[in-house]
Amino acid sequence: MKREGTILGIDPGTRFLGYGIIRVAGGRMEYVGMGVVKMTAIADPYRRMSHILEKMYELLDTYHPDFMAIEAPFYSKNVQSMLKLGRAQGVAIAAALSRNVPVCEYAPRKVKMAVTGRGAASKDQVAAMVKTILNVTEEPVSQDATDALAVAVCHAQQPLLSDKTPASSGSWEAYVKNNPRKVVQK
Repeated sequence: MKREGTILGIDPGTRFLGYGIIRVAGGRMEYVGMGVVKMTAIADPYRRMSHILEKMYELLDTYHPDFMAIEAPFYSKNVQSMLKLGRAQGVAIAAALSRNVPVCEYAPRKVKMAVTGRGAASKDQVAAMVKTILNVTEEPVSQDATDALAVAVCHAQQPLLSDKTPASSGSWEAYVKNNPRKVVQK
């Protein structure tokens, strides 16, 4: 069984924050919408965080998602860029959690793999596959929006935890029972 309901995908950024919304029912994904929150005109980095928070609340209150899926920050050579990206991601996560929307985070490679079958796919390949998978006819405003849709698609494709193991399997007792040779009991 796959996830059912409305999924808000987020591609976090401090200049552009992409979002994409899909609905999943009966194992089928349906495109709802996508867009970008632009912050290039806002010079103060803290005002940008405030703007992200306001826009996240708008999205959450408009679409009432059952889940939010967000892309994890990608580490590059510039640590400062990653820290700024982490702030934007944190604000988006805090907004979702304040509305009691569960959040899942996915690495960029996992998102690309889920959508294209290749963890090293280009942004163009991701955009083309997302449009095909979701039958999107409109031209996206940017690849940040299609990246956000890709995160939502990735989340929709993940099996529910209860499909893999019983709920009690996360306990120490279940581990001991399932791995008797790995645990030394005294």
